[in-house]
Amino acid sequence: MGMKGTSHIVWDWNGTLFHDNDAIIGATNAAFAELGLEPITLEQYRSLYCVPVPKFYERLIGRLPTAAEWELMDEVFHRYYAEHRARCGLTAGAEELLAGWRSAGHSQSLLSMYVHEELVPLVRGFGIEAHFLRVDGRTGPSGGSKAEHMVRHLEALGGVVEPARTVVIGDAADDAIAARGVGARAVLYTGGSHSRTSLEEVGVPVVDTLAEAVEEALRIAA
Repeated sequence: MGMKGTSHIVWDWNGTLFHDNDAIIGATNAAFAELGLEPITLEQYRSLYCVPVPKFYERLIGRLPTAAEWELMDEVFHRYYAEHRARCGLTAGAEELLAGWRSAGHSQSLLSMYVHEELVPLVRGFGIEAHFLRVDGRTGPSGGSKAEHMVRHLEALGGVVEPARTVVIGDAADDAIAARGVGARAVLYTGGSHSRTSLEEVGVPVVDTLAEAVEEALRIAA
């Protein structure tokens, strides 16, 4: 796996391979409660979510949170999420798709904005780490874009994948922006953080299942 000239997928984690919508919305509402804000529904979250994350909060409360508010909300969010992610599992069919892509001679890696030290043991615990050339989580402060992390991720792969034959599969507009920044393609999945309507505005293929995402990736990376 990982020979230059083969098709490569860079997978997103939260909301894509890892079906954690319940933990995400619960953690968001726990953070809101700290500031006395009303809870939101998953539908509201999916229609308004964006990065950088403080901009998402601005859409919800009508202003950017102060530095102190952001620090508090971010801490509460991650603490709640860490407690409740145990109830979540892989997206239906994800493990079979990872194994199938690998057995077909293609390569894949994982890049997430979830903190690296938490991500790696979580992926390992599902028994899927061996499917990836590399697993990278976020290093540094939270709330930013995936674009700079994508540059480092592909560089760390040491030239064994070609950007032109690389497809990023994720659930957020930011995944497509990060792909575009390194000369890769993107396929966006509707099962995570964004509504189909918001994803379709990005101008890349949008699909409703991971199986469709892999099919589309194979087509456009050929």
